[in-house]
Amino acid sequence: MSGKPELKGRAARLARLLPTGPGQAARTPFVLLVVLLLGGGLICLLVLNSALSEGAFKLDDLQRGTKNLTDEEQALQRDIDAYSAPDALQRRARELGMVPGGDPAFLDPDGTVKGVPSPAPGVRQSAAYTPLVLAPEAMTDGPTPTGR
Repeated sequence: MSGKPELKGRAARLARLLPTGPGQAARTPFVLLVVLLLGGGLICLLVLNSALSEGAFKLDDLQRGTKNLTDEEQALQRDIDAYSAPDALQRRARELGMVPGGDPAFLDPDGTVKGVPSPAPGVRQSAAYTPLVLAPEAMTDGPTPTGR
């Protein structure tokens, strides 16, 4: 006898469904596959986490740069506002020797003058002072063509 009891009926049919002998499936390839899948998944998670961290650092640097540039823009806008304030413009104009103008005079298209032109108050008129008036020919870059 072989050492195993002989089964009959239903037990025999069930025993035929079970694998017999040393031909059971080896577990080593399956365990290796599971370990490789878990290891690969962990490595992928590590790489993904590192990429996200790098992106977060880059985003933080860009936000800091944006804040610095916004602060600089606001400082420059304050400087522009200070220089373009009416009192600052008046002070700098006086430093340059400018004075407020008087009543303006206007020229009509036909050449008549509307209004009474007068020099600005505070301007000293002396005999040595003569305004510079250029003829239209003097305003061109070169000599005018003569047609000859």
